[in-house]
Amino acid sequence: MLTCRPGGPGSASSCGDVRGAEAGVSAPHPEVAGTGGAAAAPGPHAPAAAEPVPLWNIANILTMLRIVLVPVFLLVLFVGDGHDVAWRIAATGVFAVAAITDRIDGQLARKYGLVTDFGKLADPIADKALIGAALVGLSLLGDLSWWVTGIIAARELGVTALRFFVLRHAVIPASRGGKAKTLVQTLAIVLYLLPLPEAAMPFAVALMGLAVILTVGTGIDYVVQAARLRAGVHRVEQQHGE
Repeated sequence: MLTCRPGGPGSASSCGDVRGAEAGVSAPHPEVAGTGGAAAAPGPHAPAAAEPVPLWNIANILTMLRIVLVPVFLLVLFVGDGHDVAWRIAATGVFAVAAITDRIDGQLARKYGLVTDFGKLADPIADKALIGAALVGLSLLGDLSWWVTGIIAARELGVTALRFFVLRHAVIPASRGGKAKTLVQTLAIVLYLLPLPEAAMPFAVALMGLAVILTVGTGIDYVVQAARLRAGVHRVEQQHGE
């Protein structure tokens, strides 16, 4: 809103735009205001504009490496009858290396400012591909009940579909609950992959049960987040349409 203040004798009236004050924006510095509206030239120590994050950075490369290791893991897992002790240990090693890259790429992205929309989307998809391949492989070998694989796979596929659905509005990154779910799933799968004695199996079963609970719970939470996001976008569209 433009307001004017009458000037004193011999002086012209002055006008000023008070929209910034009403919006809580501070007035320009006198040195800037005195340039006739032109922006002041940046000083020698002015911060440089932020450069865009390259798509192929180390964090995203590790994410893609995790995806590449998925078929390698399956090949090693199914060598022979799938229950050879040496090959099961080797398969566990490949799975562990792939899972560790999930921890490393996230730390690198946050520490060095390498977070990208591609990474936010590809990272959880890579996790789902690795976890899903391990669960299906264990079920095919008869080491894990199919209902466990079915519940987890249904949740992961549903959330992945939701991610693509809301992608045109925003990217919902993995939550803390989702990361905890992935960690528990990973540990449970490692116990199922290793040729452990029968006495250790109750612990593996209990951990897998916890993984199922976290999987379902975080899936419901993600659906709620997506619904809230869509409702917010719908309200904005309605306001712009009025």
